Amino acid sequence: MTRIVTGRDAIEFGGATIEFDVRRSSRRHKTIEISVGSRGVRVAAPMNVPDSEVRAFVRKRAPWIIRHRAEAQERARNRFVDGETLPYLGRSAAMTFETADLGAPVVYFADGKFRVIEPPGLAEEDRCEAVRQALAVWFFDQAAGRLPEDVERWWPRLAHGPKPRILIRDQRSRWGSCARDGTIRFNWRLMMLPPDLIDYVVVHELAHLQVRNHSPDFWNVVRRVLPDVQQRRRLLKEAGRTLPL
Repeated sequence: MTRIVTGRDAIEFGGATIEFDVRRSSRRHKTIEISVGSRGVRVAAPMNVPDSEVRAFVRKRAPWIIRHRAEAQERARNRFVDGETLPYLGRSAAMTFETADLGAPVVYFADGKFRVIEPPGLAEEDRCEAVRQALAVWFFDQAAGRLPEDVERWWPRLAHGPKPRILIRDQRSRWGSCARDGTIRFNWRLMMLPPDLIDYVVVHELAHLQVRNHSPDFWNVVRRVLPDVQQRRRLLKEAGRTLPL
């Protein structure tokens, strides 16, 4: 069974405070990884790595973290105005806004653009949060419709045991996960990524039905259907640092 331990820590660097969430997993055996996004700085580490080593790694990457944190904070300041864009299936889609007598914002998508209809008179902070939630619901619905079909498409090449149960979730630090009972959970934010990266995550989780760990045998299963797996892994890490929601 995979063990997960989470916590929060901070370091000082050059007069700046870097706060970060730490997620230790028994599935991670070697590397420490850092990601910076709209939800802050996150560190993924093996279970047995001491706090001092995690802090030293964060300190070493501090200049990079500070630079990317500033960029992420700027992206996170969604003003939700006409012309602002969001990624959908890897492409930038402009948003337009209008008001109507509604209880909460409603999102439509047509001709490559988002159309958001919102109630009038909301305070700006409340408005932005309501629009953000409406967009999250829209992306969630797209994921619920598309990802089971993607699983069906890849299943014949990776079939192992009964077909998995598919769930869509708002996962903090994972694109997907595969439980011991075969249930696969996908992050709705996958709908912001290009289709080839969505395919990588789907294949990755389906491969876990054959090999539960990340051993060479696991990567051989993935590589048999996606020979460019290393490039897709790299692009996925880069994409995860820039998503706005």
